[in-house]
Amino acid sequence: MTPLLVLGLGNTIMSDDGIGPKVIEQLQQGDGLPENVVLLDGGTLGLDLLPHLEGVKRLIIVDAVEIGQPAGSCVRLAGDEVPMALETKLSPHQMGMKDLLAVARLMGHLPDEIVLIGVQPASLEMDTELTPAVAAAMPTLLAMVQEELSAG
Repeated sequence: MTPLLVLGLGNTIMSDDGIGPKVIEQLQQGDGLPENVVLLDGGTLGLDLLPHLEGVKRLIIVDAVEIGQPAGSCVRLAGDEVPMALETKLSPHQMGMKDLLAVARLMGHLPDEIVLIGVQPASLEMDTELTPAVAAAMPTLLAMVQEELSAG
């Protein structure tokens, strides 16, 4: 079976930036995931995630992204759109993620398909809770990830 990695990125003490790990947590509590799916809370690890990309054919990243839309707006980006979305740095881990993808490409470990499921944050202030707008987007984000999983 082709390995598929769902990677949740973000800092859980910076309010909406913690959406990635919170989506991973929700997926871990559910059941019915395909056997080839690996869930990983990547937090803010950046280049330390490189070994996790080895052998991965499909990568689904879940993160807060600046898309210039109202808070809680969700987006699906794929292929070359993903590094471009990481250009607008919301937090330091996104620069690390861009570097990670570049190094993975150089080493021949870049997944064949990369999808970013993102949400426009309302706040990146120090807080362990999501803002209401982003918390309300959680079901949409989960559905978007499930759709990717069923497509793979």
